[in-house]
This record gives sequence, structure tokens and C-alpha cells, in this order.
Amino acid sequence: MKRRKFIVNLGGVGLLSLVKPGQLLSKTVTVASNYVIEQFEDKGLAHYSYAVLADNKIVIIDPQRNPQIYYDFAQKHNAQIIGVIETHPHADFASAHLEMHQKLQVPIYASSLTKPKYPGTAFDEGRTIKLSGLVGLRSIYTPGHAPDHISVVLYDSGKDRAVFSGDSLLIGDVGRPDLRDFSKNTDAQRQRLAEMMYDTIHEKFAKLEDDVILYPAHGAGSLCGRSIRKAASSTIGYEKQHNYAFEKRTKAEFVSLLLSDQPFIPKYFPYAVGLNIIGAPELKASLAKIKYLPKNYQPEANALIIDSRPAAAFKASYLTNAINIQGGGAFETWLGSMVAPESEFYLVAADEVNLQSVVKKVAAIGYESKIKGAFVYDATNGNQFTAFNKSTFNPEENKFTYLDVRTIKEINETTVFKNSIHIPLHELTQRLSEIPTGKPILVNCASGYRSATASSILKKLLPNAQIYDLGAAVVDYKKPVAIK
Repeated sequence: MKRRKFIVNLGGVGLLSLVKPGQLLSKTVTVASNYVIEQFEDKGLAHYSYAVLADNKIVIIDPQRNPQIYYDFAQKHNAQIIGVIETHPHADFASAHLEMHQKLQVPIYASSLTKPKYPGTAFDEGRTIKLSGLVGLRSIYTPGHAPDHISVVLYDSGKDRAVFSGDSLLIGDVGRPDLRDFSKNTDAQRQRLAEMMYDTIHEKFAKLEDDVILYPAHGAGSLCGRSIRKAASSTIGYEKQHNYAFEKRTKAEFVSLLLSDQPFIPKYFPYAVGLNIIGAPELKASLAKIKYLPKNYQPEANALIIDSRPAAAFKASYLTNAINIQGGGAFETWLGSMVAPESEFYLVAADEVNLQSVVKKVAAIGYESKIKGAFVYDATNGNQFTAFNKSTFNPEENKFTYLDVRTIKEINETTVFKNSIHIPLHELTQRLSEIPTGKPILVNCASGYRSATASSILKKLLPNAQIYDLGAAVVDYKKPVAIK
């Protein structure tokens, strides 16, 4: 877990060391004021949460699943957590708001439109939480990503200093309008949310001063947006200059642009929204229910097995029917994309340390209750992949069926092999019939992460086919070439 301290208390000078309106922030910002902001980053989910401290009082915004980091922050500063704010029911992770409410007896602030199942405190537009005589947090209604979305403005000495925008305004982007289902007419509701986002950008965020610092809930790599820039924070002024959402266009033009070319929606997103509206169970108690099995356990036939080991270790020896979703990278997202929330699975890792690490990643999306059993696998006598010899590979010989599991956007930007079959990883199991098996199948992606998962799925579902994992295939734009 990576944390960034953005704002340091320098004795209550009360004046912001102003950031230029066109400046994009990276890691730290120093101010002369009466508060502290600390950002906590969950890299696997590209998720940012925040602690705002003033006068020994702390409010947590959009917390991740494990609340211990916020308790440690409070203890370090000898301060008290007095509340938790949820900008909206998040789709890509499980939040600790209910656990913190139950442990600390503090209110959970959220929009009244959320109609939560937990004991929420309405934090609708115009309502404030005072942290000191000068510092407070004000709610503004910012729908578009969700119909009940709020953002939180931090003010000091009568001036707005920062905005915690949740997933409404992102760095270089805005939150996608297609993740919430609240009516039977999906197309109409997405159209309406996109229209609401247009109003949110121009009637709410555009009216903030240029030097207001922007702290979003997600960064580059998150599927909550489609083109998020790689930065930890920004300013409203920078976004006005560089974010397409602020460009001059009609509402109809904006809606058309926003609804086009959105990424896929992982299977677990609706599940996570529902879980967050109810409130996720206390983490330690939930993890204590996981069944740990002996090393090299052999699950029953046809069991769903998720093997989180590195691809090389998996290919050297693996269990029948196992799917290789490597524990690094975006494990959480791909687990929730390939495994439906109603499914149970066995979880495998290379050793105890990695097993505990990947269990925590599973819990980050609220899937810990889906683990049928967890165990270490280090046997050397399991199934093996046939090694692929790149040194003798010539794509012009056409000896393989080429399968590219990158996204359509990636494929349109860069062609790898002529006559390649293009099936994005998240669609693979539904489109197996499109893959001919008369020749060996060679799988590729951009980095090797997705091809490892795809090739293991093909081994499981096409047991009589010859499957090879090429891994990353980097070529010149629109010019298919041999892999060196």
C-alpha cells in the first residue's frame, strides 16, 4: 500500500502555496494551511482513498477494504476519526465504511439518493462537516458516473482548496456512465447519466476556481474511466485546459462521445455495487472463515481453480483445469472479470507469503466468501505446457492459428499477425467456437499477462488442441512482423 502526504500543517498560516492553474501534480503538494491530506493508493485497483486531518479530527473518503491503514494514520497523528464519506457505491472494490462505522461508532456520510442498507447519514449538496473553526468539507451533487454521486470540497478560511471527486471528474477523463443499472431500459439510463455528467462538468466543476486541487478516487488503469491520465492529482485549471470533457461542444455531442468506445464491464462490478450499498462484512472475521488446505491439495474433478503463480511456474507444473491469473498486476480486476460472483473457486499460490497476499487481493473486491479452499502448490509433477521456441518462429509460414486477446481498441491501433483471430480475453470463454483447432493455437497479448490467462483457459476448455503462449508481441504500427 502506497501513501502520499499532499498537505502539511505549517502552523496555520492560512494561505495556500498556490499551484499554477495549468500545473499537473504528481506526488506531493506543500501548502501553508491548517490541515493535512494523505492519499492511500491501492495499485492493483488503481484506487485512491484519502484521510483529511484538521484540529485532531479525521474524515476518511472512499476507504478501501482494509481499514487498518486509516487507524494507523490516526494513531500516528494522535487524532480521532470522526466520519467516513462514500462519494457513491463503488463498482470495482469493496469499501470498509460499514466496518469503520461499527468499530468506531462514526457516521457514514453519503447521498440520500443511495438509499443504503447501512445506517447512513445524508450528505447532500450544501451540507458540511466542520473539522475546525476554519476547515470543513462541503458536499456537491455530481451525478453522471452514478445517479447518486457526490463530490467533497475542502475549504479553509472561506476558500475552496481541494475537491475529492470520486469517479465523477477523473484526471483527463470523466467516470463512465454505464456501470449502474437502476431501470429496465439500460440504454435510456446511460443516456440520462451521460447528460447528467455534462451538467456536472459545466455547472459544478467548471465553476470551481482554477487552483482547486483535484483528488479522484481512481487513476490510470482503472476501468471506471476509459482514458485516465497517469497522475495522482491535478488541478481544476489543468483539467479545464486538457480534459476533453471541458471542451466546447453541445450536450448531444458530449453524450455521443462519452457513450462511445467504453471498456468492458467486469462480471463483479454489479456485485460490488450491491455489496457496498449493504456494507461489506468486517474483514478479519470474513478472512477467518477461509478454509486453508494442505500443500499440493488435489481439488475434485471439474473444480474451478485460480492459480496465481507466475506464468513460468504455472507452465512448468499445474493442476488439471487450473486457470492462471497471475497475482501481480491487475489480479483483482481479472479475477472479477473471469469469475462470476456466484461461482466458488480454489485459490493457489507459490508459497504462504504469496497466498496471504493474493487472499487480500481477493478480499479487496469482496470475493473472499467465494474461496472454496486456499493452498500452496509447488509440486513439480503436474501438467506442463509445451515450450514455444521463438528462435525458429516465422509467422509467414502460417503454421499456427493466431489468437490475439487484446482489446478491440488495442487491436485497431496495432496489428500483430495477418489473419489473426481477435477475441478480447474477457470474451474468450463465450467465443470458443470461433477458434479453429486444426492447427496449433498461438496466443498473444501486449505484455504476456493476458495471454498467460488465455492459454490456460484454452488448455482447460480445448483439451485436445495444441496451445502455445507467445506472450507479448510488440510490432510496428500496422506492420505485422516476425517476433525476435
